[in-house]
Amino acid sequence: VQLTESGGGLIQPGGSLKLSCAASGDVFRINAMGWYRLVPGKQRELVAVMPNGDSAEYSDSAKDRFTLSRDNTKNTVLLQMNSLKVEDTAVYYCIADFYRLGVKYRSWGQGTQVTVSS
Repeated sequence: VQLTESGGGLIQPGGSLKLSCAASGDVFRINAMGWYRLVPGKQRELVAVMPNGDSAEYSDSAKDRFTLSRDNTKNTVLLQMNSLKVEDTAVYYCIADFYRLGVKYRSWGQGTQVTVSS
């Protein structure tokens, strides 16, 4: 499974941004998609994830501000980010979990930079 992200950029505090991720390859194996982020000097953290047929789960920092959605017909996952804060500045990575021969794998996108600054 390959992932291609888009939508990062520079945004002012309080603004909104939408990240998009398109999956290709063995997409029929995917059982969850979501986003992580990495802030320099910190560990990579989960932002939101949505298993097939289930509701999205959010980190405490993303809850109430971010919305994760999936379009299974297009094999895409979107992250709508509202009320952005300076501390949301990070490289955001799309992920897709899939199984092959009973083994779970995780694909990562290349990452897209989100910078929140005035």
